[in-house]
Amino acid sequence: MPSVAVDTSFGTLRVTEEDGAIVRLTWAEDTRDAATDLLRRAAAQIRAYDAGELEVFDLPLHVRGNEFQHAVCAQMQAIPFGETRTYGDIARALGHPAQAVGQACGRNPIAVVIPCHRVMGAKGLTGFSGGAGVETKVQLLIHEGAGGFLI
Repeated sequence: MPSVAVDTSFGTLRVTEEDGAIVRLTWAEDTRDAATDLLRRAAAQIRAYDAGELEVFDLPLHVRGNEFQHAVCAQMQAIPFGETRTYGDIARALGHPAQAVGQACGRNPIAVVIPCHRVMGAKGLTGFSGGAGVETKVQLLIHEGAGGFLI
């Protein structure tokens, strides 16, 4: 699958495309690229996000997973830039337990673009499966102006 590395203030992000849709975003050191038009567009949007010039990504995405995984990802995508929701908020919206929502958030294959970093625990900051873990989550939230929970 073609992929491209994008250097950001949050680390080097590797974006992967399959069949005309973004399917994965991971933190990676590997800088070998096989860029397509879509990947160049994704890289430009990620750079714009990193520069504070983009709040909403406009890319075709394909999330592998069951209906519940898709529903959780859709709920995460609906969280506006600079805002957060709790696992419980999403759980209530979907009629599922918060723990299941947390597991689905942790399986988000397209972090940052599908903003799982905007989902918090009932008592505040929780883990993050990308980059340097919770430190990266804090970086992303501060970048978006949603770091008020730290005060």
